[in-house]
Amino acid sequence: MGNLKQFLFKYKHAIIILYIPIYMAWFILLEKRTDVKFIEVHCIIDDFIPFCEIFIIPYLLWFIYVAASLVFLFFQTKYIDDFYKCAAILVMGMTTSLIIYTFFPNAQNMRPDSFERENIFTNIISVLYAADTDTNVCPSIHVYNSIAIHASIATSQYFKDKKWIKNSSLILCILICMSTLFLKQHSFIDLICAAALYIFYYNIIYRQIPLQYNIHYKAGKVRRFAKSIKHHRELQ
Repeated sequence: MGNLKQFLFKYKHAIIILYIPIYMAWFILLEKRTDVKFIEVHCIIDDFIPFCEIFIIPYLLWFIYVAASLVFLFFQTKYIDDFYKCAAILVMGMTTSLIIYTFFPNAQNMRPDSFERENIFTNIISVLYAADTDTNVCPSIHVYNSIAIHASIATSQYFKDKKWIKNSSLILCILICMSTLFLKQHSFIDLICAAALYIFYYNIIYRQIPLQYNIHYKAGKVRRFAKSIKHHRELQ
């Protein structure tokens, strides 16, 4: 009991875990709806994107990518602001997406009826299709969270000088976003809407604090410049 208290005292930000059951319950209820009219999401670009089962690999890596990144940021208490920003933008984006799904039910109808090839990848995709309905797709939470996690890594103080990690994260993020299209899980519209939603919240959460620091930094430079001029005049 004592160890638990020490853990909770040190990691007060663990309270964010309470959002997980709320999100899961809400999402599951939306997935079970059958008595609503769904708006079909589709655009001409979707017709030019072929189905490619190999993309199930980056699609599934999303779960590890998001979870591992959050756990790592969680325990980096020296740079705890990185975790708070990441958690905040994830919660805001996911909640907004659920609200959109609730009041504007949407779905897509692009999944193949059968696969040209049968292999381990198509077998896994069959399980995915059975477990995950083709509703509640726009904006894509898969895409939104991938962008959010990469941005958190790219802007993290801990990874400031670790370019190989940032570059690896960027590549994985792009592959995950592509996988949602090539597996016919999402329309290109879902991807664009997710990116737009992220940009909106990024400007609220990430841009405000740096702007304040930037103002202080510039004000400090002006003060130092004024002092140097005053000192130079006194010497004359």
